[in-house]
Amino acid sequence: MVYNHSIKAWLIATRPWSFPASAMPVVVCTAYLYGLEKSPDWLMALWTLVTILLFHAAGNTWSDYNDYKKGVDREDTIGGTSITSGEFSLGEIKRLSFILLGVSVLSGLMIAAVAGLPVLYFGLAGFILTILYPWLKYRALGDVDILLTYSLLPLLGTSYVVTGAIQWEACWLVLPIGLITVGILHSNNMRDSNQDRRAEIETFAMKIGARASAVIYAFEVLFPFVAVAVCAVAGIFPILSLIVFSAVKIAWNNALMAMKYQQMGMEAMRGVDERTAQLQLIFSMLLSVSFLISGFLADNPIF
Repeated sequence: MVYNHSIKAWLIATRPWSFPASAMPVVVCTAYLYGLEKSPDWLMALWTLVTILLFHAAGNTWSDYNDYKKGVDREDTIGGTSITSGEFSLGEIKRLSFILLGVSVLSGLMIAAVAGLPVLYFGLAGFILTILYPWLKYRALGDVDILLTYSLLPLLGTSYVVTGAIQWEACWLVLPIGLITVGILHSNNMRDSNQDRRAEIETFAMKIGARASAVIYAFEVLFPFVAVAVCAVAGIFPILSLIVFSAVKIAWNNALMAMKYQQMGMEAMRGVDERTAQLQLIFSMLLSVSFLISGFLADNPIF
């Protein structure tokens, strides 16, 4: 079969704007372990990063495939439009998802062969949660799935891959990183509530209603700053980690938009999911920089 799509078109079909959700747990965890003087293996961290990005792309295309089949995504859909626009056929997206999933699974097996058997357990859990994500999302459990798949599992899995042992200290990062990622999904589901209701599915945003959804979203993007501040004061994170507050205005503006959701509906949430992904990138990179600088200073006391 001949495919008449450019590489750029295939890439866009994977929704790369959402990739900070999967990349940042690997980046932040590795930087945090360096700050704790755990001597992480940077090459293994890079390998893990590439693998999880491929896995995320597979999950995105798998979700788009299932949403179209279920009738969630139609011509008036705002989000993923690779199929609804007619640019890609349903079969093409399905094949792309399977190819990406196969490559990411193969890469994961190779990492397990190098790093050790426990990697398989993290990978298997992530695989199952990714395959089940559409089913769970349609039953208001997608948010829990995302918190596990793109926070807890990659944080602990990365800690094992780069150090050879599970570093439970990484759990301090689960909420600061995970809640913003869940906010990406939650804002998307808030925006798409009408389409989801038409398709007769029930997301968490639909289940709790417009006002509660807005409050929950605000919590998801603002609480991570509080969590970092508490960890910094408690000595769990370096004081330098407070530099994340330079991104709080982005989170605040997103939260203000969400609070208009009850009056404005989907228009209030247009683009908020993408801006939440940008927040995740900025917040996580600032946190990572703080860990790296602290680790460097610890290794070079002359500075």
